[in-house]
Amino acid sequence: MSNPYPAEFRERALRMLAEARPDRASDFAAANHVAGRLGVNPETLRLWKKRGDIDAGKGPGTTSEAQLEIKRLKKQIVELERANEILRSASVFFATELGRPSSK
Repeated sequence: MSNPYPAEFRERALRMLAEARPDRASDFAAANHVAGRLGVNPETLRLWKKRGDIDAGKGPGTTSEAQLEIKRLKKQIVELERANEILRSASVFFATELGRPSSK
């Protein structure tokens, strides 16, 4: 699933959020203010900020880069398990074929 918002828009929204935060009572109020101006959901802004903090090492969690690597490795594991199952089936087939007496 691709993100409907370009990276430049997300960066601008996060800059606006950082600028609005000192003038508001809470992160929630700042997110609501900026979201209203940009026409996005406040929760979207909150998640962008959280992801940015994690990627910058300012918060706990798995970075976007690490998540992509995990996804790639999981896909590779599935492919290797499929290949192993094919090889197991082939070895059983050939073992039974070699054990049969020849009809020649």
